[in-house]
Amino acid sequence: MEHDIMEVMRLRRSVRQYTDRPIPAEVREQLDACAAKLNERGGLHIQVIYDEPKCFSSPMAHYGKFEGCSNYIVIAGKKAPDLDERGGFWGERLVLKAQELGLNTCWAAMTHGRTKAVLRDGEKEVIVISLGYGRTQGVSRKSKTPAEVSNITDDAPAWFRRGVEAALMAPTAMNQQKFYFTRNGRRVSARAGRIGTCLKIDLGIVRCHFELGAGRENFEWETL
Repeated sequence: MEHDIMEVMRLRRSVRQYTDRPIPAEVREQLDACAAKLNERGGLHIQVIYDEPKCFSSPMAHYGKFEGCSNYIVIAGKKAPDLDERGGFWGERLVLKAQELGLNTCWAAMTHGRTKAVLRDGEKEVIVISLGYGRTQGVSRKSKTPAEVSNITDDAPAWFRRGVEAALMAPTAMNQQKFYFTRNGRRVSARAGRIGTCLKIDLGIVRCHFELGAGRENFEWETL
């Protein structure tokens, strides 16, 4: 990504109220190209849906305080045990790209209606992300400390500190931040909490942030 990724993460906040400003063609092209690349890398079927206000005009969307949303991203893919986590990981890459392009987003688990996504055989929708130009840039939220979400120590390498800092900027369902990173030398494992909502999706999102913050060349993921 061209912009400083930590700054993009810092600026990105959940936004639920949107203006009626349409997304220009050149921005759509960049988003669609990014989605195509991420689908290839993640084995997913992410789709960006434009100019479709019905999905976020349902009673559930009003309950979730969504207003004026006519564009959204659908994270979908072939049913698999790791689909939710992959959806979170690669979906957040697209969310950060949208932020870089001046757009606002919000991960929306159940607070929307039926989408216009086209699913192939054996595929399912993982989650939907609202998209557009926000009426505001969102508000900052409370955050846990690095020590609450990792085994960080005073002598931890800079890449691990940066990775944990990035993970703490990641969006999680209801801001629950139920994840934990463990470093053992250059090896890092990430685990989700046991009780909560969208935990596997959240784990994918925070792993994405950690990896971008730490730098993939500095560590190896350990599979649990």
